[in-house]
Amino acid sequence: MTVLLMTPPMTQLNTPYPATAYLTGFLRSRNYDAIQRDPAIELFLEMMTSDGLDIIRQHVEDNFEQFNDDELPDVIYAFLSEFDRYSLCVEPVIRFLQGKDPSLALRIVSRRFLPEGPAFDAIEQMTAISGDVLQNAFGDLGVQDKAKYLATLFINDLSAVITQGVDPHFEVSRYGERLAAANPSFDDLYDILMGEPSFSSEILEQLVELYLEETQPSVVALTVPFPGNMLGALRIAQTCKAINPDIAIVMGGGFVNTELRALKDPRVFEFVDFICVDDGERPFMTLLEYLDGQREVDELVRTYCLAEDENGELFVHFNDNKALHDIPQTDVAAPVYDGLPLNDYLSLCEMLNPMHRIWSDGRWNKLTIAHGCYWRKCSFCDVSLDYIDRYDAAGADILVDRIEQLIEETGQTGFHFVDEAAPPKALFALANRLIERGVVISWWGNIRFEKTFTPERCQLLADSGCIAVSGGLEVASDRLLKLMKKGVSVEQVARVTKGFSDARILVHAYLMYGFPTQTEQETIDSLEMVRQMMSNGCFQSAYWHRFAATIHSPIGINPDDYGITLADRPETRFAENDVDFFDPIDTDHDMLGKGLRKSLYNYMHGIGFDQPMNFWFDQPVNKTTVKKSLIENAISNVIVSS
Repeated sequence: MTVLLMTPPMTQLNTPYPATAYLTGFLRSRNYDAIQRDPAIELFLEMMTSDGLDIIRQHVEDNFEQFNDDELPDVIYAFLSEFDRYSLCVEPVIRFLQGKDPSLALRIVSRRFLPEGPAFDAIEQMTAISGDVLQNAFGDLGVQDKAKYLATLFINDLSAVITQGVDPHFEVSRYGERLAAANPSFDDLYDILMGEPSFSSEILEQLVELYLEETQPSVVALTVPFPGNMLGALRIAQTCKAINPDIAIVMGGGFVNTELRALKDPRVFEFVDFICVDDGERPFMTLLEYLDGQREVDELVRTYCLAEDENGELFVHFNDNKALHDIPQTDVAAPVYDGLPLNDYLSLCEMLNPMHRIWSDGRWNKLTIAHGCYWRKCSFCDVSLDYIDRYDAAGADILVDRIEQLIEETGQTGFHFVDEAAPPKALFALANRLIERGVVISWWGNIRFEKTFTPERCQLLADSGCIAVSGGLEVASDRLLKLMKKGVSVEQVARVTKGFSDARILVHAYLMYGFPTQTEQETIDSLEMVRQMMSNGCFQSAYWHRFAATIHSPIGINPDDYGITLADRPETRFAENDVDFFDPIDTDHDMLGKGLRKSLYNYMHGIGFDQPMNFWFDQPVNKTTVKKSLIENAISNVIVSS
């Protein structure tokens, strides 16, 4: 039995999403013939050629033939008017971003090689505020990074051309996301799938045909980590069924685990045969045993499939065989990247910020230190779901063995630990083992900013190869942090993040606004806390998320405890996750959100720390009540005491 595993478009361009690598490694350890492909990166690369741009131009000209030049979107006008330069540059730029032609950097930084569409406007806007932003960021010798940034803007323009001029569902990530995310009805996706395929869908179908011819699988497994992967996954399944109706199609992944837990629409199974939820190893292996005639259907683990009732009507059946336990982390085996085009991924520089760029720059081997979250108390988090609730660690020696195995296979020593929150004790043990065994890697991951991370232990992590961490500061308000059971205070986060930064470890903070009962005053004070922390070098990068209540979180399950009322929800036959709510505190979060994002964008570029709060908002806001020296004093206290 040959199993073909695929990640549908789109996730990241710089590194493979790890789900298929994990399952491929696990299945091979159990003697299954497992093969993996990444149609997402290959779809993008097919578009980013001279021939691909010719086809894109034809679509754009057809779609905008009734428009005058002054009516065209800016990115479309730039593309058509400078098409010859786009066509000439696209393939060299792709090779450069793949690391295959570094000498091209000198032409790119001349600013005379690439056509510069609307994405390049950001350079002029920032330069108007703070002087020559490229010179400030890269100096005279940072040629490669400067060229990577300019080349990324070029790619952003071409991606916008596809979205605005050819395929409205296309995004470099989150492809067709709005069709699936928290959508109670399957109608939108179904109508798209039953209609004429888009430009990108046609390329995807050609890739899938090639994969099936090469591998001759009897089972195709699709991981759907995000809502934006669902359309691509169903297109792949649709193509597979058209070529060979006997191929068994299996679907799983983060979006499925989170949002399809109340699935009722049988039409989904016109495309796939089985949908597995939660950790994939046990359900998938049990399903393969069933397909091989070794098990009965009622032995399947956490699996949806179609069944018939007594009247012959089809309905969605969920089977969960609780007699079979999940595979422990000690036994899942190391990920395997064989079958993925590791030399073809693109390293991008999306922002002039050393921490923020890590998500899109570099090829990272991905590993999990522990399944689930050791804290699992945060009220906004989906703590009722398996991927958070079930904590299981592998141990430091096993992790280092897997790290060495991946280095040998891939030739890469960069690692991204993809934990919900890496457990401190396990991190310290891992750091000591890496140092003791002389394993040289660069690594980063997600943590909680808890007091266990003393300056001395931050230095230990740095000595083991830690280059960056990310974690949740969330609302930056002690009242709200206590309400959400985060287990940290603002001053504690300041001290911990400063300890990491002093150890030369980059820090990213996840921020949140619009939490239940959050007032305008608390939001403005949160921004002032963030301003002080960034100006004092506690963290270098951050991102404001608008709070959303989810049905699997403590807030969604017990909204009364947080002073809100959930809105009535329509009948769910497909996806269910975010839920609207009524907050008795009338705060204009939409207005505040714009100012929060604007200020943070400037802070991350080292700009605007001296501006008053009102500067960032479209209308007057409250003055901050936070003392100007609060964070400086918090940091000084820990320095004195140590």
